[in-house]
Amino acid sequence: MEVTSGEGKSNGNCVNKSKHERRVGLIYDQRMCKHRTPYGDDHPEKPDRITVIWNRLELAGIPQRCVVLHAKETEDKYLCGVHSKNHVNLIRNISSKQYDSRRNRVASKLNSIYLNEGSSESAYLAAGSVIEVAERVAKGELNSAFAIVRPPGHHAEYDEAMGFCLFNNIAIAASFLLDQRPELGIKKILIVDWDVHHGNGTQKTFWKDPRVLFFSVHRHEFGSFYPANDDGFYTMVGEGPGAGYNINVPWENGRCGDADYLAVWDHILVPVAKEFNPDIILISAGFDAAVGDPLGGCRVTPYGYSVLLKKLMDFAQGRIVLALEGGYNLDSIANSALACMEVLLEDKPISDLTDAYPFESTWRVIQAVRKKLSAFWPTLSDELPTTLTNQKAPPHVLLSSSESEDEVDEASEIISKDLVQAIEDVVEPLLKLKIEDYHGQVTSASWRSKLTKTEIWYASFGSNMWKSRFFCYIEGGQVIGMKKPCSGSMDRNPPKETRWKTFPHRLFFGRDFTQTWGPGGVAFLDPLSNNEEKAYMCLYKITLEQFNDVLLQENDRDHDMNCPLFDLNALDSIANEGSLIVEAVKVSTLCN
Repeated sequence: MEVTSGEGKSNGNCVNKSKHERRVGLIYDQRMCKHRTPYGDDHPEKPDRITVIWNRLELAGIPQRCVVLHAKETEDKYLCGVHSKNHVNLIRNISSKQYDSRRNRVASKLNSIYLNEGSSESAYLAAGSVIEVAERVAKGELNSAFAIVRPPGHHAEYDEAMGFCLFNNIAIAASFLLDQRPELGIKKILIVDWDVHHGNGTQKTFWKDPRVLFFSVHRHEFGSFYPANDDGFYTMVGEGPGAGYNINVPWENGRCGDADYLAVWDHILVPVAKEFNPDIILISAGFDAAVGDPLGGCRVTPYGYSVLLKKLMDFAQGRIVLALEGGYNLDSIANSALACMEVLLEDKPISDLTDAYPFESTWRVIQAVRKKLSAFWPTLSDELPTTLTNQKAPPHVLLSSSESEDEVDEASEIISKDLVQAIEDVVEPLLKLKIEDYHGQVTSASWRSKLTKTEIWYASFGSNMWKSRFFCYIEGGQVIGMKKPCSGSMDRNPPKETRWKTFPHRLFFGRDFTQTWGPGGVAFLDPLSNNEEKAYMCLYKITLEQFNDVLLQENDRDHDMNCPLFDLNALDSIANEGSLIVEAVKVSTLCN
């Protein structure tokens, strides 16, 4: 592996280093940009994510202060330490010509995955890059390192790619150090996952392994936030010899920011890390909890990330490896990555945040986690003083489109007038729509045979972006977070295709409960486009018959199915006029 400075010299030395700077590795390779949507559609996990980080670091002169490493593909034997042979074989071959005719079909059967001719190489480079920097830090050749890689990894499980992740890069690197390089003396690894989504794949990999302490802080919302299951709940602490070595901090809602994360560090992670005393720290560095992220809905600042990272440098002699995970606001991930690199390079103190307080729910979660883990970590046994836990965040409303849930601060019963007005500005035009009966001319169930021949794109936002949830409308059934099961469609064939696109509309969330899904509310879009706003949507290619069955299950369960809710005449009307007068669903003004 060739090692160069940022100036391109093959001497393996950093340049322009001050006496306070540490020896930091950096990996970036444009070949990882070859993994992209097969049709060039916009998608939150896109090549720009890593190029914008690299460009921002270059602008700040960071590569010139680092040991810049060249990426190389990993070997199958290292991948098989975490993944099944079948999974490794699939990802290795998925970009080959033999899969050209069925690659999209394979992707459609997976949870939130796209595949193309560049996916295999990108996945192998991503895993290989994290292994490379982890090994060099473990050897002492580097103090720390950052791997700017994609596709991300922490959702990928033993035999399944999911959640934009093909290989579990961070788990593969940890397995490599423990099982392939025992001579390096790495016997205890702390994995910190600060991505806004739970690292389900990493958790399952080390579920029974006491050599790895896995810590994940994530938006959970009682199992309704992706990956939408109970795996990320605080009661999931590991099993057998690994009991107590799995720590989940599940946020009850969005908008958690610097003060919330810092409180978790001070009262859970840092005390446990002192007791665990790791030999190296691997960070699943997703920046989708950052301010402005369109999927995360939280508000951690670049400075917040720098404080969190600085606190971890007190352990393992500062031997830390960051591997990029999520993060979908290009400005936020670039600035957050820069803030972290400056911490790795400059061994200087950073003051804590003092001008904000955590949410009441944050203290509630912290206390629940401490109580559950105190049986394994005595340092968590003491009760937190009420003078601390009574500190609550003041009411705060963010009206940015990137805040996916402008929720009212639960610490106060006062609803922001600005927030109410913002919602009313959207709802009022909807309520003024002319309401008429519109069912078309079909009067018997024979409409199904006609509509099943027509395919449409069903654009989903909110919970239906999670494939397993949407499939309940098609196949029937119930997933975690649902109060009651769906009956499914008469046509239970899966969508023929899945795509991601960005639309210039503002996404809102309303209510706190729905009949089918239970807690969580409903999502809706401002019908008026606005180029300053952006919403990611997941599109499923289904038949018009299936679309009617989805509408029925989402809305009017008492509708007479001798005629469809949405027929070919309605489709023609939209095609010709761009809009359609619809019948109001009388159950609620906020139904889908």
